[in-house]
Amino acid sequence: MTLLANLMSTIFERRYVGAARGEWSGLAMEDLADRLLGSRGEGSGLAIAGQILDRYARMDEAERTAFFTMLTTRLDIDPDTVRAALDAYEAAPGRDSYAAYMAAAEPRRQEFIRQLNRVQGATGRLVAMRADLRRLARDHPQIAALDLDFRHLFASWFNRGFLVLLPISWESPAHVLEKIIAYEAVHAIDSWDDLRRRVQPADRRCFAFFHPAMPDEPLIFVQVALTRGIPGSVDALLAEGRAQIAGDQADTAVFYSITNCQAGLAGISFGNSLIKQVVRDLSAELPQLRTFVTLSPIPGLMAWLKEDAARARAAAADPEALRRLAALYLTEAKDNTGAPRDPVARFHLGNGALVHAIHAGADSSEAGLARSGGAMVNYLYDLTRIPQNCEAFADSHQIAASAQIKTLARAAHKTEIQGT
Repeated sequence: MTLLANLMSTIFERRYVGAARGEWSGLAMEDLADRLLGSRGEGSGLAIAGQILDRYARMDEAERTAFFTMLTTRLDIDPDTVRAALDAYEAAPGRDSYAAYMAAAEPRRQEFIRQLNRVQGATGRLVAMRADLRRLARDHPQIAALDLDFRHLFASWFNRGFLVLLPISWESPAHVLEKIIAYEAVHAIDSWDDLRRRVQPADRRCFAFFHPAMPDEPLIFVQVALTRGIPGSVDALLAEGRAQIAGDQADTAVFYSITNCQAGLAGISFGNSLIKQVVRDLSAELPQLRTFVTLSPIPGLMAWLKEDAARARAAAADPEALRRLAALYLTEAKDNTGAPRDPVARFHLGNGALVHAIHAGADSSEAGLARSGGAMVNYLYDLTRIPQNCEAFADSHQIAASAQIKTLARAAHKTEIQGT
């Protein structure tokens, strides 16, 4: 029945809606928006929504900025109506007064986005639209509020209940593998042979979340190495001539690259669910696995070191000094909210991991040297400690760290005190 319904919907849209779109081609975007929000018929609403999406696709940057400005201002909330609805609810709380307040407090542009999403294939186009919006909002802050509407809707549309976790292997469709190559943001995949080395061997895994409305587009993916013991070098992990092992010989699963693929889904968290699901799936497949750990970059380390000339010189001169300073950075450098300054640390610590070990000379790539002087860190997912680590981090940004990390950080402090 679902297949038949989808087929009939596609035929209807291609024949009726496609033809009807021409009726609205002469209208300005603001008029199309008003008509879309006021439409009552299925066909006319889809036709108008399709016309808006098609016209948007042909816009240049200036026209898209004007479009977003129109949505932000013309379809905003009315403060007086919101205040009156809130007063009415406060005076007589009840279903009707609450419904009136909810209607008043939601800007019309949210319903506008929902109406656009009724068009077949619109979800991916709206994700791309939000990516444009976020880019343009850097220079046009008057449209930034619209991003909150997209984010609010996407948080529902892309919640974990709708996502599908799929393994990525050398037998996966070529167009999906091409996107894994293109999207990889942590350790660049240089060729098809490089990709083969990451997804084909028995001691390698890759998993990605997909959404039914965007079946050919990975939302986020993680690359996993199955190893004996915890590795301290991504260079060795990705070496072309490395020794391979059978999956059932491994005792450790190493998450060495996690990549968010869609710029338009920024701020929609998938990583926590992805790691937890992959841990469950790997544990079921390979019950001998005992350790789940990352091998992660430290992307803000070099920028932090350069803020203090003495630290920068020490780190450049001595790998052990780099390790000590990296431990200090990960455990004590904070942003203006009191959270860890390093974005990767925020992600893993917020998921309940702990800072386990730091390795100098672990990533000799150009990017690895530029962002962290070649250092990398293991975040350990101790399954027995994840809940309390999550809670402590959420409550007070308390950082869980191994004894080794604490010792390194104390040594960094001691060295700096002696040097003053």
